Amino acid sequence: MTRPIIVASNRLHPAVATRLEAVGELHAPSGNNPFPGKQLDTLLPRAHAFMGFMTDCVDTRWLAQAPCMRIVAAALKGFDSYDVKACERAGVWLSIVPDLLTEPTAELALGLAIALGRHIRAGDAHVRSGSFTGWRPMLYGSGLAGATVGVVGLGAVGRAIIDRLQGFGTRQVLGVDPAGSDDRARAVPLHAALEESEFIFLAAPLTTTSRHLVDEEALRQVRPGQLMINIGRGSVVDEEAIASALDRQQLGGYAADVFEFEDWALPARPREVSARLRAHPHTVFTPHLGSGVASVRLAIEQRAADNIIAALNGETPPDAINRPRAR
Repeated sequence: MTRPIIVASNRLHPAVATRLEAVGELHAPSGNNPFPGKQLDTLLPRAHAFMGFMTDCVDTRWLAQAPCMRIVAAALKGFDSYDVKACERAGVWLSIVPDLLTEPTAELALGLAIALGRHIRAGDAHVRSGSFTGWRPMLYGSGLAGATVGVVGLGAVGRAIIDRLQGFGTRQVLGVDPAGSDDRARAVPLHAALEESEFIFLAAPLTTTSRHLVDEEALRQVRPGQLMINIGRGSVVDEEAIASALDRQQLGGYAADVFEFEDWALPARPREVSARLRAHPHTVFTPHLGSGVASVRLAIEQRAADNIIAALNGETPPDAINRPRAR
């Protein structure tokens, strides 16, 4: 019997690769970059299972190249670049990893807030410059203690951020989410959170209504000097509008782990991080490290592998989010 062909678009942990090699013929890149498009195009026509990552966009055109595909197992939580209905029509299972990213993403959010508020980037550069000769009255910043903090999006990550804020002595937490709530946060509309918060965390998913939720108009409402941290999705903000708000000092700082150009399914997305943002001194960025904890990344890949193995065995993947049509 022919062994099923399994394709992973990005490098896998050796333990995960060994598991998948035991059930099929595995193809995965060995370096840090995903398979080039042409190489992936040669693999998809014969593939039975695919482990996808943030670098992938699975849509009708993609699925048309993969007539043998049984499952697309996304090693991620936010699946806006994966077309659920297209997978369903093609008779392909689509699974995600629903909960392993929550805690490390919330931890990073607090780290970015502290780095932004306490001028960690500028302080690090000062020490490395060789000009540091001891304490001086400089780089005074903002702390979370006694601050009003807004959290936009009260899903798992937003609630986990509130969990961690409990130990920082914040004055109050404002929650923005028409579909959710948290007893530890005062529910307010977005404009109120923007007007009142000294720190604001964006933890909202990308939907048809949340794209550019924070745009030029919204940013004109922010409390002067506000510090904004985005760990949800890049396109929840308009990055050029963020740069303008920083230039006019309406926004005191912006930290992000996610960027507009990463949202592959949006046809009008920019192709790189805003040059104005990259050049601005009051910004702190990380390259999508929300789940970048070694043990967590291994667990995510293992969970995606569980879904692949189940589908190849004719079983329902444990984390399936669709019900594909029978072929």
